[in-house]
Amino acid sequence: MTSAPFPNRPRVDAREKVLGRASYAADVALPGLLYAMQVPATIAKGTVTALSTDAAMAVPGVVRVLTASDFPPPPAGGPGGPPPPPTITTDIAYRGQPVALVVAESLEAAIEGAEAIRASYAVAPEFTATIDDKGAVTQPVAPTKGGDAAAAMARAVTRHKAEYISPAQHHNPIEMLSTTAVWAGGVLTVYEGTQGSNMVKGALMRTLRLTPEQVVVKSPQVGGGFGQKGGPQRQTALVARAAMLTGRPVKLVVPRGQIFHNATFRPLNRHRIEIGADDEGRMIAVRYDADQQQSRAGQFPPDYHESPPMMYGIADYSGTAANIRIDTQAPGYMRAPTPHPSSFAFDSAVDELAVKLGVDPLAFRLKHRATRDPIDDKPFSTHFLHECLTEGARRFGWEGRPLASGQMVRADGTQVGWGVGCGAYPAIVHPTIATLKVSADGRTRFAAAGHEMGQGIRSTIEQVLVRELAIDPAGLEIAIGDTSVAPQHVTAGSWGTASAVTAAQGAAAKLKAAMVELLAGRTPSGTLHRQLASIRRPSVQVEVTTTGPSQGEKQVAALRQGGMAVSGPAYPDFTSFSYIAHFVEVHVEPHTRRIRVPRVVSVADCGRVISPRTAASQVRGGVVWGISACLREATEVDPRYGGWLNNDLADYVVAVNADIGEIDVGFVDRPDDRFNALGAKGLGEVAMTGCAAAVANAVYHATGKRLREMPFRVEALL
Repeated sequence: MTSAPFPNRPRVDAREKVLGRASYAADVALPGLLYAMQVPATIAKGTVTALSTDAAMAVPGVVRVLTASDFPPPPAGGPGGPPPPPTITTDIAYRGQPVALVVAESLEAAIEGAEAIRASYAVAPEFTATIDDKGAVTQPVAPTKGGDAAAAMARAVTRHKAEYISPAQHHNPIEMLSTTAVWAGGVLTVYEGTQGSNMVKGALMRTLRLTPEQVVVKSPQVGGGFGQKGGPQRQTALVARAAMLTGRPVKLVVPRGQIFHNATFRPLNRHRIEIGADDEGRMIAVRYDADQQQSRAGQFPPDYHESPPMMYGIADYSGTAANIRIDTQAPGYMRAPTPHPSSFAFDSAVDELAVKLGVDPLAFRLKHRATRDPIDDKPFSTHFLHECLTEGARRFGWEGRPLASGQMVRADGTQVGWGVGCGAYPAIVHPTIATLKVSADGRTRFAAAGHEMGQGIRSTIEQVLVRELAIDPAGLEIAIGDTSVAPQHVTAGSWGTASAVTAAQGAAAKLKAAMVELLAGRTPSGTLHRQLASIRRPSVQVEVTTTGPSQGEKQVAALRQGGMAVSGPAYPDFTSFSYIAHFVEVHVEPHTRRIRVPRVVSVADCGRVISPRTAASQVRGGVVWGISACLREATEVDPRYGGWLNNDLADYVVAVNADIGEIDVGFVDRPDDRFNALGAKGLGEVAMTGCAAAVANAVYHATGKRLREMPFRVEALL
């Protein structure tokens, strides 16, 4: 049965966040709490040869200094994910790596103690800071192939070929990385703002040689994650070990400069693209070669061909990708990890080909409707990119756009341009084990996998439970992000909502059936709480296990063990993606050449929209970040000494209020019934894809200047 549209209810946690009452991991207050601070390495590569702790221990309030000798040897990988981040080791792989942890009675003492430590090093004779340096090692990965791109390209009448570059960029969520650890009664309890409490638990078990029963991880709220908090962080085991050794709770809030050097980041990546069109002006072939910055042992995959083949129905596609290994910390997932830079490159190239053909870029895109996945040769479950484009064009007023560039100029000389850009993101799902308990006293408790990063997963769960069950919303508790209440998965990749809401729907259906059995033909009135009270039953509880297409006991077992069990986007009978189209107006100032974005219209296809309010917020956030990513953000490496030069929010420039104008958000809101019963697909990641291309294409329309490297700097338009 097709899911009906959902109402626009307020966010579950809106009031407590506005009032400052929302509790985050670093807010946990514990008696006897100690404070920690890391000591970063001041070399880019080498070995610690000596490290004296005497000066730090002489600081009043310093309790202990942990060094490499305080940790067991790093373990190998095991079930539940890749090897955890190393603890403190004497081998230095990148600048800023922690060489010691100071634990003190106060934060001030911890900082003073950390600043008192000086390490001696055997510095490696050479290190590689950039992908163009001598020591960079290129490692190709398996190619992505569909059809015969070489033969199709040979038939092409018109071709476009260019290179596009996306810089290294760092997440900067307002909530810093933090860990608070308590060791009591042989159980380690860790409070951490994380998108993957299960991964944190698994890493702690392996690193510190603990059993599953000895580790509990709680992530009450996440003040922004965007992928940075998706896996285990290096500081977690350090703080946990400090708590075990001192016998007291220990807290570390990592300074932003240390986050830049130790947390994952979006790597610099390059895209060389050739697209060919036939004599009818249809795209028939793609050659696409990509590579990315990578650490010596990093595992972040260069999946830059994940989305481009799924956009325009080009059957003949040839893609290669490679890691370029240098001496840096490992890069990782950052919102729309590879689809954001690949959509900038690919949809810029599509626009350039349209210009070369002399056709309107919107009409050119609408000429290509995809029905099948060219890589796996499966039909799409749904593919409403055309609907996104047509509705977005209607809202934006695209019909008034002149074809040639440089035609719209305001009286003060400001150049105006209109651009369109599109994006796609895989529809992925994870199994979920959930319990639902309704009590006669007005309380309802739903416990499942998931983490609240501000995206509104609690609001989507509430939408389903309130619609399906006669319960009091004020008494609803949604327990997520806690390994003690339910097996957790990493909440990332836009699979959180689709996985959680299907579990909520399944649990609601099972609970209604249980109530029918309990009532045994009786028909008391009122809410479920009143009905339970009328039959003098304190509560009723059910448990459900939900899986996605093609998933079964193997994936559920992986979830129970704390591992990853995602499926998609290619399923046995279909492929599933979410889509978006962005329409952007830019103003380019005549003298400063500064680019402004006063107006954006974005229309998304994410299946059924479960929470219209949080969904619209997700798209606005994605657009803001897309504008920030292409106009402002880049992390600069120091080629002389390694490390990042602009490792703070003063020099790492992000979009501010003055950079953002009107953002009009719309949805196709048509359910994907093949994907799940509610028809909901992911939204958070796809929201950012295509936005940078839309800005670049609008700048070209305004100025006639094609920008192929982010961020778009003033000097590129002078």
